[in-house]
Amino acid sequence: MTEDNNSLTTEFILTGLTDHPDLKTLMFVVFSAIYLITMVGNLGLVALIYMEHRLHTPMYIFLGNLALMDAFCSCSVTPKMLENFFSEDRRISLSECMAQFYFLCLAETTDTFLLAAMAYDRYVAICSPLQYHTRMSKKLCIQMITGAHLAGNLHPMIEVGLLFRLTFCGSNQLNHFYCDVLPLYRISCVDPYVNEMMVFIMAGFILIFTFIVVLISYFYILFTIFTMKSKEGRGKALSTCASHFLSVSIFYCFLFFMYVQPSSVNEGDKDIPVAIFYTIVIPLLNPFIYSLRNKEVINVLQRIMKKRKFVTF
Repeated sequence: MTEDNNSLTTEFILTGLTDHPDLKTLMFVVFSAIYLITMVGNLGLVALIYMEHRLHTPMYIFLGNLALMDAFCSCSVTPKMLENFFSEDRRISLSECMAQFYFLCLAETTDTFLLAAMAYDRYVAICSPLQYHTRMSKKLCIQMITGAHLAGNLHPMIEVGLLFRLTFCGSNQLNHFYCDVLPLYRISCVDPYVNEMMVFIMAGFILIFTFIVVLISYFYILFTIFTMKSKEGRGKALSTCASHFLSVSIFYCFLFFMYVQPSSVNEGDKDIPVAIFYTIVIPLLNPFIYSLRNKEVINVLQRIMKKRKFVTF
């Protein structure tokens, strides 16, 4: 803790979402329920894909990894937030702060590459269905997933490494509910310009690169769909892509808004609602977006439920 302006800060205080006692209780109940549903939904989807042999295809392997990263994202933020609703000091050490940001950045970066890989998978499935098993081989699928996880680890390593060039000697209050780079920049005693530009360049490159992959994939997908003569074929192809397109749209819109803007360092707590959405709400929505609109997943669930009823009786 800082005793004066010249001492270095080794702990931070997360101001959280509210100081109102009644709102704290309400928010604790709401976010606890969201956390529980998120974990059950995502880990349940991972378990379902792992256990069901029919779902061992590239599309569902990507989806299982995406669900795992969504659960990881929720785990990195929500438990500490829930603890701080009833904590008196709401402190977090510098090392805990760095670790929390590292794991959150890892999950979000991996998600962006997995979503791009899923877009390419849908492109091959719709535009070259006869060559799907050749072009989307198990080897390529494993390489794409490995690449996504490697990039997911490399990005936060660089970001956290750059954070060590900063010193914190003034206020130790982070106007946020978790440790993110933008609130840390606001209280840094060192000019965070280099860090800010690196966030802008790296996050911008990752988002633009993966977004271009998604955009090109969907350009060819839509072109192929609208040149189909069969209405039934068009409907089936569109339904195949609808869940992924919705998830991608939500994810990229909020991440672009959150990080790819250097001026956001001086915008106070305006980024908190956006942060709530992409760290808590999106991991909650994804398993339902992909499951409720997916006939294969629903059929597997129905078959499992029937088996359980049969065993019970």
